[in-house]
Amino acid sequence: MAKLPILIAPDPTLKTAARPVETVDDRVRQLLDDMLETMYDAPGIGLAGPQVGALERVVVIDAAEKGAPPQPHKLVNPEIIWHGEELATHEEGCLSLPDIFAEISRPGHVRLRYLDENGAEQILDADGLLATVVQHEIDHLNGVLFVDHLSNLKRNMLMKKLSKQMQKSGKPRYAAATA
Repeated sequence: MAKLPILIAPDPTLKTAARPVETVDDRVRQLLDDMLETMYDAPGIGLAGPQVGALERVVVIDAAEKGAPPQPHKLVNPEIIWHGEELATHEEGCLSLPDIFAEISRPGHVRLRYLDENGAEQILDADGLLATVVQHEIDHLNGVLFVDHLSNLKRNMLMKKLSKQMQKSGKPRYAAATA
């Protein structure tokens, strides 16, 4: 496995919709493994293909509570097929927008269809934090960042903050997960 560089906003790749995966093969399985290692090392609880420069509809998630055993999910071509009416609000952050956080409201319960790492179709019912993370990562596959759910004023303030942080740190527009 290999740690991959994580792209930082405003990298244009993050605003580009990912293409569906045609076949779940060894290359895709390796990408999922590398993404999972990258996510754990960062540390994060979700990572989508575009965040590591792979414009493919692949996502890894582990929303297990601290101290609980890992519960990794490897999702290929995930799509939400149902969502509840009740909204839940969580503070969201993103590995591609380091140290930027905002309260975002999303459906509190979703059902999604995806292919697992063996290419088998699966259904996942998610609620709570897992539902939020699933929606956040699927947004990435569609070229949407969590700050895009905010007002223009709030989004612009947060993006200016990120820009200042990146200038101060002297970091490039991507950061290795180990940085």
